[in-house]
Amino acid sequence: MTLPSPHLDDRTFQGLVDEAKRLVQQRCPEWTDHNVSDPGVTLIEAFATMVDQLVYRVNRVPEKSYLTFLDLIGVQLHPPTAARTEVTFRLSAPRPDPVLVRAGTEVATVRTETEEAVVFTTSAPLSIVPCSFAHLATWPSPGEAADRTEELALGRDVPVFGATPAPGDCLYVGLSAAVPAGVVALRLDCTVDGVGVDPERPPILWEAWDGTRWAVCEVEKDETGGFNRSGELILHLPHTHAPAAVVRRTGGWLRCRLIEAEPGRPTYLAPPVVRGITAFTVGATVAAEHAETVADEVLGQAEGVPGQVFRLARAPVVPGEFVVEVVEPAAPGDIEGPDATRWSRVDDFAHSGPEDRHITLDPNAGRVEFGPAVRERDGSVRHYGRVPAKGATVRVRSYRTGGGLRGNVARATLRVLRSAIPYVARVENRRPALGGVDGESVESARVRGPMTLRTLHRAVVPHDYELLAREIAPDAARVHCIRAGTEEGSPETGGVRLLIVPAGSGDGQGRIAFDELIPPADTLALIAGHLDARRPIGARLVVEPPFYQGVTVVALVQAERGAVAEKVRESALAALYGYFNPLTGGPGGDGWPFGRPVQSGEAFAVLQRVPGVDLVEDVRLYRADPVTGERTDATAKIPLDPHALVFSYEHQLRVRGA
Repeated sequence: MTLPSPHLDDRTFQGLVDEAKRLVQQRCPEWTDHNVSDPGVTLIEAFATMVDQLVYRVNRVPEKSYLTFLDLIGVQLHPPTAARTEVTFRLSAPRPDPVLVRAGTEVATVRTETEEAVVFTTSAPLSIVPCSFAHLATWPSPGEAADRTEELALGRDVPVFGATPAPGDCLYVGLSAAVPAGVVALRLDCTVDGVGVDPERPPILWEAWDGTRWAVCEVEKDETGGFNRSGELILHLPHTHAPAAVVRRTGGWLRCRLIEAEPGRPTYLAPPVVRGITAFTVGATVAAEHAETVADEVLGQAEGVPGQVFRLARAPVVPGEFVVEVVEPAAPGDIEGPDATRWSRVDDFAHSGPEDRHITLDPNAGRVEFGPAVRERDGSVRHYGRVPAKGATVRVRSYRTGGGLRGNVARATLRVLRSAIPYVARVENRRPALGGVDGESVESARVRGPMTLRTLHRAVVPHDYELLAREIAPDAARVHCIRAGTEEGSPETGGVRLLIVPAGSGDGQGRIAFDELIPPADTLALIAGHLDARRPIGARLVVEPPFYQGVTVVALVQAERGAVAEKVRESALAALYGYFNPLTGGPGGDGWPFGRPVQSGEAFAVLQRVPGVDLVEDVRLYRADPVTGERTDATAKIPLDPHALVFSYEHQLRVRGA
């Protein structure tokens, strides 16, 4: 809580008017008409209005002094952060050669009559690598891998799994090349032989080799119904997809693995068969940010005086590389021309010497400032930073502008290519953009000032680590610091573990995609670098996401008389996803507490409060893998480690009518 600002003059407009009337009555008792229609009262009220404005300005002096103090201790407004997402570029047709998409390619939302387009730029170059079908292999569990490429070439039926399908049976599809971050289409020629499964929810999992392990692929479309009819299967491969060797054949391998059956998801009674496979690349995915790059902007000419200030044409500036160059004026007879010198950005000039090429940047205002000159007590003048020569050209090599809440656009809204790319037909974002935060307000900085004074930009206790991490990464939804290596003999004993939870966006039912809860690598690196310079010597620091324990609730409830079962089911599922939620769940509604165990009794209580539920008959908890979906036996309590959070995975609910 901040200290209340004192009122230097607490007089109000009405008090000024009343006081003036009393003074007039004392000095001029003949004036008795004090009605508002009297010209004398009008004059009094006019002067009282002007005095009231002066009182207001006087009372703002403490506020100005407070803000000046915040500036002296180094409190600056946080710049906006840019929202991030992934955009998928789709080819107009399969190509025999790679299609290149340069870094900085702009994609945008549709511009309307009332809103400007929201522009995103790609963060890295993208190569859409072509591929084709090359090999086929099967590997029953238990058993040995078998090469089925020649059988498929002869037109024979190839069983996908073993004669008696069992969890762990795999079908391996070899591509001619690895397709990192690619979107691959598989056209499968199948017949209805894989009986016993639900074609809408077959118990299979598609994976791709990423160099160290098999990573799960996202299935965009599956027309085959689990190998039960001919159709097209579209897979999104991880960006780490790498070549591998299976049955002594090297290529970009994919595999389809049979997983354990679940309630409502039966397994195969007989193996499905494949008669033909065709593969080709239809696109690729790359990261994008809500920021536009401005290159080679000339700020102006230097005047040769210390403390000169320039302003960028487009503010605010989002975090990223910011390079200022100064081109000295050419000397007479210089044939090669002047050289550009690079000036480094610093937080302040406290440690800058007279020859240091340093500048500071106010990201919110786009203000670039060179070092000042200060007169010392002995009369000498000290320069904090070098002064560019008079007539030198000051320019910025590149910077990024944008950011803010406006960039948190919904999925499938980035559909406009700002420049044509050969062989690319369209672009889309298959996930919502997250992480966009507006620049900090002055009121927020007023509240943060005492916290900054408390930490003095040094991380000693866990709360200091959390405050400093929030300063550098305001887009993080939750920051939690715990002691690392509390186990006896752990190599991390005495260290600090900082857990970062990014802001996720749930769907209408409250579900959050698991990959939205993994903070970007650059955010983790930014926090680690900021805290590394502020931690005590010898303190070990680990900045990472928390461990997410997947939890599946399987429940049976009875609806009230007259209640619509489907509406009750939707409301109950939304309640479960909302309560067992790392961002909005828990008893307080501000995120599931770290390390808090999950108990079936809480699920009973959550479901019993749902409108339309008359009785909760049965609740079972299952540990679930958030990536693979595999789960263990039912239990009444799931303990969590101090660095763990709960993650809702595919709750199942059955509603029985009254």
